Amino acid sequence: MRRRIPFQRIDVAAAADLARRDDVLKFDVRDAASFARAHIAGARHLSQANLPVFITAAAKTRPILIYCYRGHASQEYAQTFCDFGFAEVYSLDGGYEDWSRMQHVVAPAAEDDGLHQWLAAQGFPPGDANATIANATTPLMQAAYLGEDTVIRALLAAGVQVDTRNADGNNALWLACVGNHLDIIDLLVAAGIDIDNRNESGATALMYAASSGRDGVVARLLALGADTAAETDGFTALDMAATIECLALLRHAGRGQRDAETDHEHHRA
Repeated sequence: MRRRIPFQRIDVAAAADLARRDDVLKFDVRDAASFARAHIAGARHLSQANLPVFITAAAKTRPILIYCYRGHASQEYAQTFCDFGFAEVYSLDGGYEDWSRMQHVVAPAAEDDGLHQWLAAQGFPPGDANATIANATTPLMQAAYLGEDTVIRALLAAGVQVDTRNADGNNALWLACVGNHLDIIDLLVAAGIDIDNRNESGATALMYAASSGRDGVVARLLALGADTAAETDGFTALDMAATIECLALLRHAGRGQRDAETDHEHHRA
């Protein structure tokens, strides 16, 4: 039996030293709204929904720093990373509350001059984060398409409507998939966007990604829980797969979903 690797609990001073390292991955496990308001510089939002993505994608040699509100939930996440073979994992005692007292924070503001300038440059009224331009495109959609993660965080902090749809019935997630921005996909799903939104043609983002051969996007959407069984005109994302890679990912996901349903039926019986 493999020996269980323990994580380390550290205080704010030690975390501040650790955070200065270029190779450390910092994860915030608070709710998405709290993360959008303020977080440790360079941190990524982590939840049960996107945990498998980071566990799969990150090198197990990279140091991991995890924090929550007060230092309790972060320990559970830290142990999970350890259980998956990460060798250097830290949980911040006192959590973000202790950290914020030291003012090592990033706090995007709704009235930030940088956001106003970005809105104006993209053709939006500088003071309206929910305005629309051509094709009923919102600032969130435009930022998702361009891969502007800092702008998206500022927009979320400003309280933009996450699930607004454009003239084609697509939300910002679709635009992030078009732009092939995996980190933006994570950010939007964590903020509560509808991952299975159907546009005017009945297509979901997963269908689009499969039909356009974006296997990285397909993998990310599947990891975040996208529905593989959704159909439009009788076709699923699997039927639309344009590449061998997308086909393999969707077949594997379909088998996993069927196995889970079978197990559930057995338990009910």
